[in-house]
Amino acid sequence: MSTRLLLLCSLCWVACQNQPTEEIAPDTDSLNIVWIVAEDLSPVIPPFGDSTIVTPNLNRLAAEGVSYTHFFSPSGVCAPSRAAIATGMYPTRIGANHMRTGPWYRLITDSVLNARDQNYRMEGIPYYEAVPPAGVHTHSTYLRKAGYYCSNNAKEDYQFRRELTAWDESSEAAHWRNRAAGQAFFAIFNLEVTHESRIWKKAEDTLLVPEDLAVPIPPYLPDTEVGRRDIRRMYSNILEMDQQVGEIIAELEAEQLLDKTIIFWYADHGGPLPRQKRLLYDSGIRSPLIVRFPDGRSANTVDDQMLNFIDLKPTILSLAGIQPPDYVDGKAWLGPYAEEEKRSYVYAAADRFDEERCRRRAVRDHRYKYIRNYLPGQPRYLPLAYREQMPIMQELLRLQAEGALSPEQAIWFDPNAPAEELYDLQLDPHELHNLAADPSYADQLEALSEELDRWLAEAEDLNLGPEKDFLQSIRPGGVQVQTTMPQIELGAAGLQLSCSTAGASIGYQWLAPGERPTERWQPFVEAIETVADKVLVVRAHRIGYLPSLPAIWTANGLEIAEDYDPYQGSDFY
Repeated sequence: MSTRLLLLCSLCWVACQNQPTEEIAPDTDSLNIVWIVAEDLSPVIPPFGDSTIVTPNLNRLAAEGVSYTHFFSPSGVCAPSRAAIATGMYPTRIGANHMRTGPWYRLITDSVLNARDQNYRMEGIPYYEAVPPAGVHTHSTYLRKAGYYCSNNAKEDYQFRRELTAWDESSEAAHWRNRAAGQAFFAIFNLEVTHESRIWKKAEDTLLVPEDLAVPIPPYLPDTEVGRRDIRRMYSNILEMDQQVGEIIAELEAEQLLDKTIIFWYADHGGPLPRQKRLLYDSGIRSPLIVRFPDGRSANTVDDQMLNFIDLKPTILSLAGIQPPDYVDGKAWLGPYAEEEKRSYVYAAADRFDEERCRRRAVRDHRYKYIRNYLPGQPRYLPLAYREQMPIMQELLRLQAEGALSPEQAIWFDPNAPAEELYDLQLDPHELHNLAADPSYADQLEALSEELDRWLAEAEDLNLGPEKDFLQSIRPGGVQVQTTMPQIELGAAGLQLSCSTAGASIGYQWLAPGERPTERWQPFVEAIETVADKVLVVRAHRIGYLPSLPAIWTANGLEIAEDYDPYQGSDFY
């Protein structure tokens, strides 16, 4: 089936299932959406041409769905990539491209900061949150307003703390089963077993592949016993991830939900090995994506259109019948709001990684990649303490110290990074032969350089300057802004909630007196009916700001103390 016919079929099918509205709850016939997210994985699986191992569950998804061969992250590392997914905006546009801005994925104190965090703090830059423009909300907030049950199991890591109204549940126990009967759902499952850290953390675990499995060795990595062992570990981890994918599919089948659910399986950026993750080569930013539609629609097709992570948010909103907001940089490619014009280019950026800084931007079309280095003369290789825990990275460093690197391996260790790089991806898929100085490629160099300039001007790159200056712009005087306390007014239609902080999302809970609020804040959409003998607790939150203090309202003359505090005794303040 052609890509054009596939798109038309998808549009007609979804349009029949959903009405384009943001605020009317879907009925029980609405399609569910499940995202299964692998970490740190290039397209090294059979559906994308790598036959080293057999992945029965991913093979099944591909046989029953669409494999997208040109799907790219705007960053070769997780936190900026997840910021792009959640907002539908380039991380550079919202100042979220440094890895990372803060430990919002977990609580952390100075006493347990590791070496890379300590180095970061010693530069005088405190942990901070990226601040998207007013009115930006996460993908799940829009779906919750439309009536979907939204669960995240369990990684967040958006470069800002999660929006109060983002999730019905975000935890290691989060699951679609916790929804109301018949409620449509959007459920994310993050599978961490393929993360780069699992190369060394699982080093002593039994391999799921043969101990002597012949594995492909990229020319930039060492073909030694240490190198082969870590690559076998990578493939073993992929097999384990594939089993986890199978378990999720089996759950959907057991609950007769598989043919009511759209499944997206993808990786959060490129691979876990050295010269992959964090880099702007395809090994770092190219991700596999498979989308399975219900009832075998569009089965066993391949689509080579250029897609970017920023396209995920508008696409799932479109599939749910919700018009994507105007502020997104992404394009919906499925559903009633799919855009006809396809991408000619994808863009990516690299800035600070933990304790090391670089400043690089890239643009890619179907054949050529152009990379600009804003710190020429800086070494290409950045000595990150986290990555150097990996045995294959230690092997590369050993070979470097002994002067035993191959010419292909030595490129990454060039002490003077070039100002410009140009690669012919058709002839040089590993991006080893820089053509920037080749006169026969002058036209491609000029065209892509101009396209990068155009994108940088359009996308308002906030991370090109010094990080300290950027931080001062979002936190004047070093103080994080707090969302203002919301207002509660009783009108003829019920309770109306508002907030003077532009673009803040408002969430509420009805509680019995003395009951403690949960982390599940119902997003405010329209007037709320009062509830007898209950206390209404309302909070507001603009992404990047501190959430507001709670506002309180009681119905039917319910008496509470003037200083009533629903968080009394907690560490909320």
